[in-house]
Amino acid sequence: MQKKTGVLIIGSGAAGLALGLHLADYCPVTILSKTSLQEGASYYAQGGVAAVAAANAEDSYEAHIRDTLSAGRGLCQYSAVEFVVKNAKSAIDWLINLGVDFTHEINALGEKEYHLTQEGGHSHRRIWHAADATGKAVKDTLDQRVRAHHNIELIEYALAIDLIKKAGACIGAYVLEDKNHHVFSVVANAVVLATGGASKAYLYCTSPVVSSGDGIAMAYRAGCRVANMEFNQFHPTCLYHPKENSFLITEALRGEGAFLRLPTGERFMQHYDPSEELAPRDVVARAIDDQMKKGGYPNVFLDITHKSPEFIREKFPMIVKRCLALGIDITKEWIPVVPAAHYTCGGVVTDLDAKTDIKNLYAIGEVAYTGLHGANRMASNSLLECLVFAQAAAHSILADFADTCADESVEPWDEYRILQSDEAIVIAHNWDELRRTMWNYVGIVRTDRRLERAMHRILLLKQEVKDYYEHYKVTRDLLELRNLVLVAELIVRSAQQRKESRGLHFNADHPHTDFRYDGGMTIL
Repeated sequence: MQKKTGVLIIGSGAAGLALGLHLADYCPVTILSKTSLQEGASYYAQGGVAAVAAANAEDSYEAHIRDTLSAGRGLCQYSAVEFVVKNAKSAIDWLINLGVDFTHEINALGEKEYHLTQEGGHSHRRIWHAADATGKAVKDTLDQRVRAHHNIELIEYALAIDLIKKAGACIGAYVLEDKNHHVFSVVANAVVLATGGASKAYLYCTSPVVSSGDGIAMAYRAGCRVANMEFNQFHPTCLYHPKENSFLITEALRGEGAFLRLPTGERFMQHYDPSEELAPRDVVARAIDDQMKKGGYPNVFLDITHKSPEFIREKFPMIVKRCLALGIDITKEWIPVVPAAHYTCGGVVTDLDAKTDIKNLYAIGEVAYTGLHGANRMASNSLLECLVFAQAAAHSILADFADTCADESVEPWDEYRILQSDEAIVIAHNWDELRRTMWNYVGIVRTDRRLERAMHRILLLKQEVKDYYEHYKVTRDLLELRNLVLVAELIVRSAQQRKESRGLHFNADHPHTDFRYDGGMTIL
């Protein structure tokens, strides 16, 4: 079966849905969602959206730019940072107009005064949030608008297999309907990757199950460049609990005054950075990792008990509720936390129009490398990046739309893979081995020897997965494993190229920053 559409958007997070809404008044849009529309990293984002409310003495574009460049450790592209920061407030206004209810109070004049919070790396309060569940508030609003729009076709439980190219241009994708295992093709004037990141390459991560690097892998196989894959952010504070090993404890707790403590009760961040708990995430994650290894601790603790119970319940209702369900009252008890893989700062290389190296193929959100994040992502710049580049991609797609045509026929999916696998355990075993290898050898602290060991195992797994892919019917688990193995290889190859330590990439064999790398990318 072959479907035709104006724009095919692969991915249904904040970036993909925002783009769909920007486009749908002007052309037909088809959005693929790997699972239900609510799943995905955007939905679980607790922090917020960074944006200067008004450029004045209290905050400014220049300050937001400076903070972002500082967090990025000399590898951000200035043009990208400036572009995103200066378009941030318009993205906030767009969300408010859609109906997103950011946390606010009503002043004496009956006007809304929005509550802005501060997070690690930011010098000012500029984080727009909806309590501690901003991603849910944004996604719920986008979901409702997308479902209601007559010109948007939403296909849930649909996983893109590979992109389709013709005469050097991307014209569509092959898609697996997960529920009935049927493969079909979608042909479009433009194709947009909005598939999110690849943190599921690691054993411990905060990301939902869909974050398996699909868009990065598909784009690389199609011939796109990828950049800075060695910079995978580890969130410093993931809840340490056997029943909730991927529940993130928002950066905003530290922004509102929470302390990090050892099991002994001692604070330790003052030994690592003048900003203490408000240091950038890479600094905090390495500090926690260092203290855990030195002391043999399974975790450290986050303490906000010095704030009033009323303050905590008002600011962090979701975390209070989730922790209480696990027997932890955060108004009285410290929260056990550990670092976990969280965000992919590298990705598919794009320009400021979200264009990739392939004609008619765009990438937005975490799948893309725009130059915004550099060697480390600053908190709450990620949802912002999704929204700003969704608008930029929409402008670019519509400007070129008349020059393209979806009237193409493609070869149907090759059904020669006629064997039904009866060895699903093999896929599960390979998946587990890959993620453990990445965690043990390509984690927060790396060495040349560890990277060599990781590459050796990854290449063996890659060949096994290739053989499996060529002989059996495709399934979601197999496709995700195929993508993760490739992304893991790209991460290790990138890490091997960078003979220094900077931001999220720390190699104990090359512990110092080499400033000859400033402004450069690791490109594969």
